[in-house]
Amino acid sequence: MELFEMMNKMGHEQVNFFHDSSNDLKAIVAIHNTTLGPALGGCRMWNYATEEEALKDVLRLSRGMTYKAAIAGLNLGGGKAVIIGDAKTQKSERFFRSFGRFVEGLGGRYITAEDVNTSVKDMEHVNKETDYVTGISRALGGSGDPSPVTARGTFVGIKAAVKERLNLDSMSGLKVAIQGCGHVGMYLAQYLHEEGVELYVTDIEQSRVDQLVRDFGAKAVSLDEVYDLDVDVYAPCALGATLNNDTIPRLKCSVVAGAANNQLADPDIHAKELLKRNILYAPDYAINAGGLINVYNELEGYNQDRAHNQALGIYDILMNIFKRAKAEGVPTSVASDILAEERVKAIGALKSFYLPKKKAFSIRR
Repeated sequence: MELFEMMNKMGHEQVNFFHDSSNDLKAIVAIHNTTLGPALGGCRMWNYATEEEALKDVLRLSRGMTYKAAIAGLNLGGGKAVIIGDAKTQKSERFFRSFGRFVEGLGGRYITAEDVNTSVKDMEHVNKETDYVTGISRALGGSGDPSPVTARGTFVGIKAAVKERLNLDSMSGLKVAIQGCGHVGMYLAQYLHEEGVELYVTDIEQSRVDQLVRDFGAKAVSLDEVYDLDVDVYAPCALGATLNNDTIPRLKCSVVAGAANNQLADPDIHAKELLKRNILYAPDYAINAGGLINVYNELEGYNQDRAHNQALGIYDILMNIFKRAKAEGVPTSVASDILAEERVKAIGALKSFYLPKKKAFSIRR
C-alpha cells in the first residue's frame, strides 16, 4: 500500500521523515489528528527489520494516541515517533539532541515523550533543543517516569473489568497473569499484590521475573506458558499483538486487561473472537491512558496528586465503555472507538461553528 493511501485510510494529517547521517538517526513522526489539541505521543526506539515495518508501527500507534486522548477527556491530538535503531548501542546526547531539533522544526504540532527503549534522560537531551517534550525529570520541571501513573490507571481499569465481568469489588484471591515486567508491569504487580492477588509473571528479562518472585511471591512462568494459565485476568504489558489467532483459543481467563498498546493483532477479528468466548476485553488505549494523563499534566504545571486522581477516572471510563458495548451489542473496542470518535466530532463541530480568539500554546518552562 502506498504512503498516501495508508494515510488516507487511517486518517493521518502529516507524516515526517528525519535523517541525520552524522549519527545515523532515522526517525519518523506521524501526526494523526489535531482536532482536540497538539499531537502528543512517545518516541519509541526499536531495531525494526524494515523501514516499512517502522512506518506501519508509527501510523498505528499515532492513531491510537488520538483515541486515547479523546476517550480520556484530554485536549490533545494523537501523534507518535519511532526511531529506527539499536537502543543498546546508538544512544547518546548528540543523538537525542538531533532528534530534538527535528521535533522543534514541527513548531509544536507534535510533542514528544519517552516510550519503549527511551528514557527520562533521553528526553532531557531532547529538551536541550526543544520545549515540545514531556516526561522529563522533576528537577527540570517535569513529571519524571510516567510508569507509576500508567500502572495505577491500569490497576483501576482491571478492577472495573473484574466488577463488570465477575461482579466483584475486591480482587483478593483472584489470579492475574502479567506478561511483561518492565516499569509499568513492576508497578502494576505491586498494586495487585497489595490487593491480595495471586500473581503469575513472565518477561524476556529473567532478572525482572526474579525480582517479582522475591518481592511479591509471584509465580514465574515461561513466555509461551502464560497463554495457557487458568487465571481470572490476563494482563498483557509488553509489546502488542499478543492477542491473535494462535493465542486467543488458548486463553482460559475471564478478563483481558493490561497496559500494552495494540494488543489485538487484528482489531476487527480478534475483538469479536474475545466477545464470542465471553472474555471481557478492556480496550488498551483506554486502560493504559494513565501515562498520557501524567505527561498532559506537565503542560499546565505538574502536580502528582492531580495526575494520580485523574488516572483513577479510568475506572469510570471503562464502565461507560462496557455499558455502551452492551447497549449496542458490539465488542468493547468498538464501543470505545465510538465514544472517542463522538468526542472528536463534537469538538470539531464546535470549532467550526465558533472560532474563539486564538490562545498561544506553550509548554516553555
